[in-house]
Amino acid sequence: MSEYFHPYRDAAFVLRELVGFNALCEKAGLDEINEELAEAILEEAGKFGTEIWAPLNVVGDQKGASLNDKGVQETEGFSEAYQAFVESGWPTLTHGEEFGGQGLPNVLGTAVNEIWQSANMAFGLCPMLTQGATEAISHHGSDELKAVWLPKMVSGEWTGTMNLTEPDAGSDLAAIKSKAVPEGDHYLISGQKIFITWGDHQMTDNIVHLVLARLPDAPAGVKGISLFVVPKFLLNENGEPGERNDVRCVSIEHKLGIHGSPTCTMSFGDNGGAIGYLVGEPNQGLAYMFTMMNHARQAVGLQGLAISERSYQQAVEYARERTQGTRKDGSKIAIIEFPDVRRMLMQMRSSIEAMRGVALLAAAEVDRAKGAGDEEEAQRHLARVELYTPIVKGWITELAQELTYLGVQVHGGMGFVEECGAAQHYRDARILTIYEGTTGIQALDLVGRKTIRNNGVAMTALLDEIGEACTQAGASEALTDLADALSQALSDARTAVTWLLEKGSQSASAPGAVSVPFMMLMGYLCGAWAMVQMAQKASQLAESGEGDTEFYNAKVATARFYCKHLLPRVKGLLDTVVEGSESVMDLPESQF
Repeated sequence: MSEYFHPYRDAAFVLRELVGFNALCEKAGLDEINEELAEAILEEAGKFGTEIWAPLNVVGDQKGASLNDKGVQETEGFSEAYQAFVESGWPTLTHGEEFGGQGLPNVLGTAVNEIWQSANMAFGLCPMLTQGATEAISHHGSDELKAVWLPKMVSGEWTGTMNLTEPDAGSDLAAIKSKAVPEGDHYLISGQKIFITWGDHQMTDNIVHLVLARLPDAPAGVKGISLFVVPKFLLNENGEPGERNDVRCVSIEHKLGIHGSPTCTMSFGDNGGAIGYLVGEPNQGLAYMFTMMNHARQAVGLQGLAISERSYQQAVEYARERTQGTRKDGSKIAIIEFPDVRRMLMQMRSSIEAMRGVALLAAAEVDRAKGAGDEEEAQRHLARVELYTPIVKGWITELAQELTYLGVQVHGGMGFVEECGAAQHYRDARILTIYEGTTGIQALDLVGRKTIRNNGVAMTALLDEIGEACTQAGASEALTDLADALSQALSDARTAVTWLLEKGSQSASAPGAVSVPFMMLMGYLCGAWAMVQMAQKASQLAESGEGDTEFYNAKVATARFYCKHLLPRVKGLLDTVVEGSESVMDLPESQF
């Protein structure tokens, strides 16, 4: 097998033709940032991912992290690879210039992050969590807190984590028991957190933990949670790591996948209390943490895309090399020539392109909100970010289960053998529908907070925009079949939304019972929307005769496959939404 490479040309095409990258940068006042620079950055990131991170992917899977007297010891080779990552300036891409960042658009950073997650997903989790922690401090921390912690987090010299989950408080954060007792200019933090990704390692001089805990006089429930910065090492008078804080990893999980990423149980305050510093105002921690969680949820959706891409690359290569059967002239037949193998590869590729389109459209809305000309425009884009987030996280990660399964299937019996490598992608993908909020939580968010609660205003705006794309594609004779398929799926989505809005006021359980089918319906629809728009652009470029005509024709072909093979799922999902809610609750609990 050849080493990993990243299809940066497809990401560059999405940025240019779907996102409108130049116009986005112009609106944001980023005069020196353009499509040519973005493509060059993606190409260099692809080289770095291929040469530095990808070779360690299987090493991390086979050896993983370990726990010793010093704490968590990361996989051999990870530290050197991380230092190369920092020295090359990659962590700074999208952060603000005031703290040493490069100030590049979020959507470009997202496209680059796909490369890291695809090259080595377990390793890529470390900078991914650091970026989220940095965003939370940047948005909600005091000027003093930002000045102390952000420069070295932005540079990647220090990493960051988020500590939410406790043994008795999984998704129910209202049950958090960790305590924060004020003492002078800081707080003493005590409690235990579980499932903390990259909670400890030896790759950097410090780790900045963001921890949810309760103040002594905090009200009950989610309204009584505060957010604290709790460093692994306290800083000395020179602002450098000095005395060890009272926080330690006491165990690491033995998991199905992502073995290279240490999943830690963290203990705070075993010896009197870990020193922490309040972020923002007391009792606002959950709201602050959602800044980090929303970033993380889109990033996990991106991981679903990335691991699917890695699985696809391996499947294509195997299908080209593996022969089965002989022609009359004695030549061997590569299995990529078999129609069913081709079907599986096309399903993988077309889904990946749709996922990439949706992920980057969602990331671009963050930039558009930031560069909006007025508050009304900003709120409109923020509403779209809110709407996209559960779709990106839920639909993409669920689809990744299917695509990495197909990656194993293409390999046949060899896919079931670990040394082949396909099984690792399948195992690694499995966590994606669970952490940062399960599929069910994403679906409830989409149905409840993002659709029913605002009477479908944001959802209707999205559907109307998809309708405009149907009209535009229908004007092209070569794409009328795609426009018709998208139009029918759009009609089904409108029916589903109408049903939800009606049922939402009549039944407490019905919308939740069909929330996952509705979320998947919206995912397939948004994927088709992205694919049809890209097919229209690619068709026009192919007709012009300029550029890579084969690439453009391939974009039309994958869009057509998607609309013929994957978009029809919308109809079945609509039937489930409209007709399936009552059967979910029919069986008495005693009969399970």
